[in-house]
Amino acid sequence: MLEFITSGNLDYIANVNFCAPFYQIILLLTLSTLALIFGSAKSALLINYCFALYWAYVFDRTYILEEGTKHSPYFPWLYFGFGFAVLLLAVIGFFVKRD
Repeated sequence: MLEFITSGNLDYIANVNFCAPFYQIILLLTLSTLALIFGSAKSALLINYCFALYWAYVFDRTYILEEGTKHSPYFPWLYFGFGFAVLLLAVIGFFVKRD
């Protein structure tokens, strides 16, 4: 596994430029902190998921899809498929109650 990482196969991931607006980062930290202060860990996780999905699938979509399509024509399908899977698991986890 270490050979896979050190052999340059992950150069694309290591060189991705990500720049979220500062006000969005502050908003994320504020909302997450308030949710945790008021004892709602699931709400804090949902807030973090929403921001992460927004940054990955709306805010920086054109750059990632342009660069990803250069490497594989299936990249957009995998990219949005994993995003949908994460969203589905987050929603299921939000509604599951343990006694």
